[in-house]
Amino acid sequence: MKKLLITLIMLLPLCGMAAKEKPNFLFIFADDQSYETINALGYDEVITPNLDKLVNSGTSFTNTYNMGGWNGAICVASRTMLNTGRFVWRALEIEENLKQLAEEGKTWGKMLNTKGYETYMTGKWHVKAKPELLFDNVIHERPGMPPGSEKLMPEQYHRPIKGELDKFSPWDMTLGGFWEGGKHWSEVVADDAEMFLKKAGKSDKPFFMYLAFNAPHDPRQSPKRFVDMYPLEDIAIPVSFQKQYPYKDDIGNSVKLRDEALAPFPRTEFAVRTHRQEYNAIITHMDEQIGRILKALEETGKADNTYILFTADHGLAVGNHGFIGKQNMYEHSMRPPMIVVGPNVPAGERRDAMVYLQDIMATTLDLAGVDKPKFVEFNSLMPLIKNKNKKSAYDVIYGAYQKDLQRMIRVGDMKLIAYPNAGRVRLYDLAVDPLELNDLAGDPRRWDEIHSLFKQLLALEKKMDSPTDLTKFFPDLAK
Repeated sequence: MKKLLITLIMLLPLCGMAAKEKPNFLFIFADDQSYETINALGYDEVITPNLDKLVNSGTSFTNTYNMGGWNGAICVASRTMLNTGRFVWRALEIEENLKQLAEEGKTWGKMLNTKGYETYMTGKWHVKAKPELLFDNVIHERPGMPPGSEKLMPEQYHRPIKGELDKFSPWDMTLGGFWEGGKHWSEVVADDAEMFLKKAGKSDKPFFMYLAFNAPHDPRQSPKRFVDMYPLEDIAIPVSFQKQYPYKDDIGNSVKLRDEALAPFPRTEFAVRTHRQEYNAIITHMDEQIGRILKALEETGKADNTYILFTADHGLAVGNHGFIGKQNMYEHSMRPPMIVVGPNVPAGERRDAMVYLQDIMATTLDLAGVDKPKFVEFNSLMPLIKNKNKKSAYDVIYGAYQKDLQRMIRVGDMKLIAYPNAGRVRLYDLAVDPLELNDLAGDPRRWDEIHSLFKQLLALEKKMDSPTDLTKFFPDLAK
């Protein structure tokens, strides 16, 4: 008996070490940030020194997708998928039951709780359950947009028009929006992160932080010094610029859609330059706040045992293809950046395997030693991180916008976009046409290829529990 007690006493420190050795997770989440916005990834128009540090310190995924959404607020679907692990249409089915799922321990933060993690959330939420039900600590819960900004900030819509007075100014604090009490919401996220990291640095418990910026979502506000970094004459017009997308009224992108109403119709180069100037500026401002968070992490002494995971809920067009918003199936709007930094993660490497941004959730479960439940449909990124030759867990990528407006499938480098209401499909070869400038759907020689992709799309629709029967809209392709 005495020997047994001595053995147990000797093992106690080891148990404590094991608990301490659990990795921490620092998840940084942007809103509306396209993959084309990080300098270190080759997009040199945008100044992002702190995101560049993450790129150079970790592994970047250059073909990261969001599956889309069931209404104009794409972020709602993206965040519901992220916190529940379910694919888009099944996420919609359980959207109203998030409180119950949290009580059952079936949400992201709650699953990490089972392994002893203290969880923390601040910033944009936009999910149908109070974050306090899913996280131990919640400081600021932000909505999708500043309260009343649509009514209180008419200055941000249908602008600017060359030669007319522009009443919107990104640094005008009197307009409200992200300016609150003389401080920007992005700065508040960094304040909250610093406060929690000071607390976490003194604790033996592993932590999971969910830091969600509203930036660079509109209203695209930032201090003047950030806007001044981007002289209007230096802003490039996107190669895919169009004055108006030809099928906008059939795919839900009419002037009535709030995101699209930010700029005037038809699009002008002047308006697009201005919006891109403000978009770049708010990203650089957010990048500075990310630098503050990374510094605070270093000061805890726990950085070497912390995984930093960065992504955004989707991309944004900002002038590409005639769009301003993200309610479309083009790469600029479906693809955010995604970076993983941490123990044993290769530095400065990239992976071009097709993945979903919600794979971050499954990745943390993997690293925390949580057995992935069957309801979590996304996959850990760790096999791809460890082996650059590893194939993606997804043979195809699926995209959708609303129940019957838009669908997308990518197989290899070939991508098919279907517009049920317009009765139109578009075909792109991303290997030779990554900016999607050349629609191949009108080439009769591509008919068999379109037919094959559409058949695969139908199979995916069934697998995803889609609420729409595409065969009614495309009877010829369905044969």
